[in-house]
Order: sequence, then C-alpha cells, then structure tokens
Amino acid sequence: MYVSPALRMSTPKAQALIEAHPFGVLVGDDLQATHLPLQLRRDEGEFGTLYGHFARANPHWQALESRRVLAIFTGPHAYVSPTWYATRPAVPTWNYAAVHAEGRFERLDGAATAALIERSLAHFEPGLLNDKVTLDDAFRDRLLAGIVGFRLPIASLQGKAKLGQQRSAADQAGVAAGLRDSAAPEARALWRYMQDQAGGTGAP
Repeated sequence: MYVSPALRMSTPKAQALIEAHPFGVLVGDDLQATHLPLQLRRDEGEFGTLYGHFARANPHWQALESRRVLAIFTGPHAYVSPTWYATRPAVPTWNYAAVHAEGRFERLDGAATAALIERSLAHFEPGLLNDKVTLDDAFRDRLLAGIVGFRLPIASLQGKAKLGQQRSAADQAGVAAGLRDSAAPEARALWRYMQDQAGGTGAP
C-alpha cells in the first residue's frame, strides 16, 4: 500500500483501527482471499499478533500454512464532494482509513484453538461463556472439530489515514461539515473517526 508520510498512521493508531474494525481480509500469494474476524494481541511481538480461525472445509488455510500472508482492514470511508471545499476548482475524492498487516501464517493446535474461541467469546459476547443452553459443551466440541485456528505474528504494519489533512483549514472544515451533515451512515462514521483522531477537521 502506498502511504505518503503525511498520511501514515503511528503503530498504536494502526493497532487501534484493527481493534475497532476487526473484520479483515486474508490474502495469500495465490491471490485467494478470505473475509474473517481477527483478534489482535498487542503484547505479542513488535507490532502484535493476529488470531483467527477458518472453517476446516475451506481449503484456503492449507494454501496459507507457513506462508507469508497479508491481512487487510478497512476503517471508516466515504465519498467527499468537491462542493464542500472552500478552494475551487476541485475534484471529488474518497477519504478513508485502512491498515495492512503482513506476517507468516502459523496453524494452532486443538488446545490453542479452543483457547482462541474462549477469548473470542469473552471479547464479542461474554454472556455466551456460561450459557449452556445456547452453546453447550458438546455442541462447542463439535464446532471446534470443524475449524482450524491460526496466529499471524505481524512482521510489517502499515496504516493510512487519508482524511484530507493536507488541505487548508477551510477546506478541512468544509469536508468535516459535509460528512457530519450527510444522510449516509458511512460519512457520519468517517466524521466521528476524524473527531477521534483530530485529523482533517480544520481545528487548530
């Protein structure tokens, strides 16, 4: 991913985007792609380690085993109208935040996969951990037999936040207002992200 210095995310901001938008795309050198949720453990390695699982019936995990792979995460994104700029002439564009993480695919054994699923439940829906009606032990064991867990120690992490922060303060303020007042949920999500990151809003 091309990232100019002005748009480059710090490592903590790139990690925060993964945590906020954990549904990623895993791509190998054969260009197969699988969409799946990935959990980040920041405390494992220089850039952290990603964990996830495949359905065992999906042959993609076999193609990835012990290979370098790319995980792609997309954060908020939206169309930007040129009519929002104070400076004219102008062209439409698309503003967004995205992260690319590269690492070597490592398959987990059965015990580590079971621990991964426990962590997933604890993160996404803790109430299921002790809900023996919805997810009893026998049913959980059958499900575990049908998945393949993996970890991806991150060797390279790139984050890009294209928020119009290189434009004038007046242009930034116009874009921020246009996104804030948009009827599109994606546009309002991008505006909230810009507020959180203090980027591209025109604020001093």
